[in-house]
Amino acid sequence: MPAKRVRGPGRPARLSRDQVLRAAMAIADKHGLEALTMRAVSQRLKAEAMSLYRHVRNKEDILDGLVDLVFAEIDLPQRGATWRAALRRHAASTRQALRRHTWAIALMESRARPGPANLGHHDAVLGALGAAGFDSVTATRAYNLVNSYVYGFALQEASLPFDTPEEMATMADAAIAQFSATEYPHLREAAFALVRSGFDYSKEFETGLDLVLDGVEDLRASARG
Repeated sequence: MPAKRVRGPGRPARLSRDQVLRAAMAIADKHGLEALTMRAVSQRLKAEAMSLYRHVRNKEDILDGLVDLVFAEIDLPQRGATWRAALRRHAASTRQALRRHTWAIALMESRARPGPANLGHHDAVLGALGAAGFDSVTATRAYNLVNSYVYGFALQEASLPFDTPEEMATMADAAIAQFSATEYPHLREAAFALVRSGFDYSKEFETGLDLVLDGVEDLRASARG
């Protein structure tokens, strides 16, 4: 039996592609994509920058890998689920992944070299729709519609200047004081209504998703003639 190779004292541990990508994700999560450089990744790993190139070609390759890591966090449709349950599961899980990795919102459908988790997820969702009787064109339209809603909601949610209903109410009170009843009557009325209702933006996701899924049902019915 060959002797096990032992790393010499002071010699850095051998890296893997997954380690490089996980380090890059940690940087993006904490500081945003603008802070993501090969040098920053190598410093986080306490490795020589050149050693990264054994595992990733360049920053674009890192971005491809990061998107694949995010797709790997998104739940796949459950076997035998209805098309509505499959799309709801996809939408809810995608939103949660994008809340963890807000930098990924604009990247999810942008990669020219998608990885296996990315491709596998798309294939699984389209497969679930096909099993429910959607033709390929209608399934693609339905999937695109749901993704447009999820990514748009996630982008708006990430950019809001408040996190809780209480913070939103405080901001609404300040806004009401600035809105002239004659110049901006509808904004003022809406702000009053939101404060009184205890409006919680995060709960609007499900309401909007139901409307989108109702639209998908209309698509499906129209395609069937």
